[in-house]
Formats: sequence, C-alpha cells, structure tokens
Amino acid sequence: MNKPFIILIISFLFLSSNQFGSWAQEIPQEVKFSDHRCLPGYGFKKLGNTNIFQGNKKRKNYFEGWYFKMVSANDSSILSIIPGISLPEDKNKQHAFIQIIDGRTARSFYYTFPINQFSFSRKEFAIKIGQNFFSKDQLILDIPNDSTSVAGQVHMSQLTPFSKKKMLQPGIMGWYRYVPFMQCYHGVVSLNHKLEGMVTLNNKVYNFNRGTGYVEKDWGSSMPLAWIWIESNNFSSENTSFMLSVANIPWLGNSFTGFLGFFLHDSTIYKFATYTHAKIELEKLAQDTVCINIHDKHYRYFIKTYRISSGVLKAPVKGSMDRRIPESIDARLELKVTDRKGYLIFNGKTSVTGFEMVGDMNLLKKRLKIKTKKK
Repeated sequence: MNKPFIILIISFLFLSSNQFGSWAQEIPQEVKFSDHRCLPGYGFKKLGNTNIFQGNKKRKNYFEGWYFKMVSANDSSILSIIPGISLPEDKNKQHAFIQIIDGRTARSFYYTFPINQFSFSRKEFAIKIGQNFFSKDQLILDIPNDSTSVAGQVHMSQLTPFSKKKMLQPGIMGWYRYVPFMQCYHGVVSLNHKLEGMVTLNNKVYNFNRGTGYVEKDWGSSMPLAWIWIESNNFSSENTSFMLSVANIPWLGNSFTGFLGFFLHDSTIYKFATYTHAKIELEKLAQDTVCINIHDKHYRYFIKTYRISSGVLKAPVKGSMDRRIPESIDARLELKVTDRKGYLIFNGKTSVTGFEMVGDMNLLKKRLKIKTKKK
C-alpha cells in the first residue's frame, strides 16, 4: 500500500471521527494563554526559535499569526490558512482567529474564537485554537458554524527551514530580530515542503496529496505602513522557492525602509537583505505590477510580478484586526538569477504566487533607489 493512499484513508477517518481529531490535537507541554503568567526559561527559548509563540507575556496591543500556503499537485487548488491571536487594548475585542483565502476564487473567510481557546506549546511550534491544531508537521481543521464549515487534515514533510535555531542565527531578520520597539517582526518556518491530505470547505474538497507548502509568520503590534510581499515555491523546477518583503517600518518616531528575502534552488539557500548589504532598485511600480532588481557582491536577482485577482484579508493595527488588505495567491512571477559575471543560475516563471502591495507606495518610492533608463 503506497503512502498517498494511506494518507487518504487517514484524512477520511479524520473527517468522519471527532475522537481521532481530539487525539491528534494533543500539544506537548500545552499552555493555556489566558491562564498562564510566568514560564521560566521560555523567554530565552523563543529568542532562538522564532517559529514558536512569541507573545507569551503580551496582554494588549499585540498580534501573532502563522501563514500556511498549500497548493495541490496540479495547481488547481490553492488555500492559505492563517491562525493567530489578536490582543487589542479593549479586552472585550481580544480573540483568536483563523483566516482562510481561496487562491483561485479570491474568496476569504474569518473565524473568531474566545481567547481562552488559544493554547501553545512551551516546547516547540504547536498551537491550538478550539478544535483546530497547527504545527510545522500538520494542521487539523474543524470549524462548524451557521454559514460555513471547514474540516480536514494535512501533513507536512521534507521541510526546509531557513536556518538552524540558534541565538546567533535568529531567522530571516538577522540581527534586526533583536532591535527593540519595532512594530512588526517576521519569520519563516519552512521555505518548501511536501503535503499529504485534504481540506473540505463548504462541501468543496481540496486535495493536497503530493502538493507543496510554505509557512511563515508575523508578530508585533501592527503591520508596516506600506509593504510589498512576493512569495512562490511553485516553479517547474522542484525544491525552488523565493520570497521578498520590502517594507516601510515606523520606529521610535521615525521610519525606515528595509527588505529581506531568500532564493532556494538545488538545496542552496541564497539570502539577501538590508543587513547583508544587498542593494535594491525599483524598476517599475504600477497598480498591479512590480519590477525589482536586487544585487549583492555575489548575485543578481531580477523580479517581475503582476497580479490577476485578489481577495481581502484582515490585518492588525495595535493588535486589533481592523485593517483590510488585498492579497493575491494566483499572481504571475518571472524570476531570473545570475552571478555577478552574468552566468545564469535560474530563469523561471510561475502563475502560483503570493503577492501583496499594501499602503502608500509613495513611501517606498521615496526610500528605494529608482532605476533610470540610459539615454
């Protein structure tokens, strides 16, 4: 009996058995967020592991969310699922949430849960929201309500972490991870991995057997004033993944524009960011199109992205999910990577790309180097 068939049977059993779902959602060293006050040693542990819950001591003006993107083997089904916690100053509005966006229809859903239904592991990345479970290895969904229903189980394997969990390698933000008073921090859980399982949303079945996945996260008080985010790991070349984030970030009464990203290809991770002294130039920034060039002392990246459709997601402002932002998951991406001498490393296209252009783009235009055409 082959592995995909076994996973298919397990998925069916989950959808038809609440008892199996409850067993699968056990969290190692589980901590109820609304009950705990002090976790000795946890503050030090989370510094070196950005994947785990960072907000254990936060009680207001805070959010944290994980972004699970899942694409079926034939690219026909695309779902992004975002579990998280919202802690505005008004305690009556504090809640846990699960957002879902269908990348093909651009339809989105937002489910809220009482804050006392959010729990996390003090040992590893694992969270529970009601009867829903999320970790680096699997997610389990069980959301019945009056208008919609979501159920399913998806397993992740062959994960590609960004870096080892060490204090001197704190993730994709580099040493910016330790800069205090920033509104938003960013992490990447897995650059690329395999999927097995299914999700049923309003009687529509999304089959992710032999599909591909990606997981990242954000935490802090608010998302940046303006940003561009591009991500895809669905190229014709296997085990290839790309992400770029450019943002204008308020800090101590002022603001700065920075960027970070990676390119995974042939088991090699290429890193580029403000802190690596890479340079970025903006070639084109229109309503639906972005062309950006990045170079450092070793490589050059040529990026062109344009969106086809977009759905609406909720985003945090001082912990409250009051902001509305557009996101595309079916955007087009053209990516070319060379070394400094022009030797071609990669040249590919994909029509399965996460793409966000949010806020006042003039803020980014003012701070980024603008490429000028030669006369």
